[in-house]
Amino acid sequence: MAYDYRLLRLTLIISLLVHSVILLRSPNMNPFSPAPKKQKIEVRYVKDKPQVKPKDGAFTKPDQQRMLSKSDPLLKLDAKVAAGSNIPPPYIDREQIFKSKQDIPVNKPLELSRPSLTASSPIAIRKKISLPPIDMAKIKNPSYITYYQIVREKIRRSAYQNYTHNETGEVYVSFIISNDGLIRNARLVEEKTSADDYLKGIALRSVREASPFPSFPKELDYQQLSFNIIISFQIE
Repeated sequence: MAYDYRLLRLTLIISLLVHSVILLRSPNMNPFSPAPKKQKIEVRYVKDKPQVKPKDGAFTKPDQQRMLSKSDPLLKLDAKVAAGSNIPPPYIDREQIFKSKQDIPVNKPLELSRPSLTASSPIAIRKKISLPPIDMAKIKNPSYITYYQIVREKIRRSAYQNYTHNETGEVYVSFIISNDGLIRNARLVEEKTSADDYLKGIALRSVREASPFPSFPKELDYQQLSFNIIISFQIE
């Protein structure tokens, strides 16, 4: 029992010694360490010196001076400008400006030039293609007349697309259509044509390009049929 008591006391003493050493090594926990010195902050005020403005006509820096030779004709003028005189630059001629203003009479009315006539815009041209009817008094078959109207309308549309110039005239064309609707032997009838070569070519090409036409109806039981048309080119 006495041995246990001595062992407990020895343990407590060792623990106190260890904690004391740890606490003494810390400067904040050591009561014997001197207090840190307080640093003094000094504030100084510096008074700016007033800037000395250069006198009128004096240069602030030597390198800003113009390096001119004695023979320079502008040397005297620069000296007067540096001294503060009100001499305008040499490239401004005020007398010439005032003289040009005085030359204009006050009471004389201003002459206005007449506007030039500009070229007028092109006028839109409206083309017109028509196929005047040919005397068909001898034809009594209504199926032929109906088919003939279909052929005329198809040729008129083809001629309208091909007609791009402003020539006018009438072209008489004779051609044959087979029962399958194809053009055979298209030709011009010169004695009944009143047009130039351009319209003649347009007429023949329009007839050929309108092919093929519809096949013959059952009422027209023929291998081929001949047709005559007049293509009229007009401008409105």
